[in-house]
Amino acid sequence: MKNLLEETEFDQFTGFHKECLRLVGEKYIKGKSVLDIGSGFGWFERSCLKMRVKKVVGLDISRKSINIARKTGNKKSEFITGSAINLPLGSGKFDIVVCWEVLEHIPENTEGKMFQEIFRVLKPGGYFFLSTQHRNFFSTVLDPAWWLAGHRHYAEADVYRFVRRSGFEVKRVYLKGGFFTLIYVLNLYISKWIFGRGIFFKEYFNKKTDEEYQKTGGFHSIFLKCVKPIYPKPSKSISQ
Repeated sequence: MKNLLEETEFDQFTGFHKECLRLVGEKYIKGKSVLDIGSGFGWFERSCLKMRVKKVVGLDISRKSINIARKTGNKKSEFITGSAINLPLGSGKFDIVVCWEVLEHIPENTEGKMFQEIFRVLKPGGYFFLSTQHRNFFSTVLDPAWWLAGHRHYAEADVYRFVRRSGFEVKRVYLKGGFFTLIYVLNLYISKWIFGRGIFFKEYFNKKTDEEYQKTGGFHSIFLKCVKPIYPKPSKSISQ
């Protein structure tokens, strides 16, 4: 979702954002070097600073988003423009890489390249965390971007394939989010793209999506945790 309103931070996190932070957590962030691919205006970077990160780099293809994120800069945070499939960063540089709701936005059939690039910039033993849209009947047909712009959704098997072909070891894959999350996204499209304003009934939907993400299971988004082996096997060639 483009940052049409030039927001600089959230008043309240939705259930989705809280789930991302539950998945990663301070034990992975404190004292570590972190890369956030698709950082937008930097909500995750602010959270990393609170968790005493050593260094966090936010990368986004949108120069406008990066410029907004830099307005609230910190000596431990850096924001750069770049592509997820051609990371402008050195190999073996990061302890942690995160990528929230970005996979479905990169060019089609480049998913394997993105996973290989993330594998490259991670240190051996480093962790990669990801979320992406799940290919479920409701989450697909009720996604306006699927109808209007070919917004992709993935099955869990797709994510497993990308992970294993790039050389990662899967630690955890699970689904979260339901109908309130779907309604929240529809609300977001209508409020921002049609009315040019913040989401309608924001506090109510933040509360309901928070409750939804605290439950076990769901169908809206896939969440992944995987690790780059200390002694990695050669990655398989990517053919999609």
